[in-house]
Amino acid sequence: MNKVNCWEFRNCGRQPGGENVEDLGLCAAATTSIMEGIHGGIKGGRACWIIVGTQCGLNGNETGDKHKRACVSCDFFNLVKVQEGMELQQSEGLLNLVR
Repeated sequence: MNKVNCWEFRNCGRQPGGENVEDLGLCAAATTSIMEGIHGGIKGGRACWIIVGTQCGLNGNETGDKHKRACVSCDFFNLVKVQEGMELQQSEGLLNLVR
């Protein structure tokens, strides 16, 4: 199974050294070291839905229901959910994947 990070899946170019960093800035998922290794990812690359400022298609400041709707309908989120054999659990405003 090939476990890719969100920036690889979405081809956004916002990871360190990425082609869109100058225009769009670094994505928090690509720089958040506290999430290193979660679901086999680099930094927050396979747990982007719980990192503020990573919502693809949104302006990065959304929280609550708007954030949740964007993430649960995201192809990458659903890929990780299937690859990890996990289920979605929503609690305290966060989206968590649990076994």
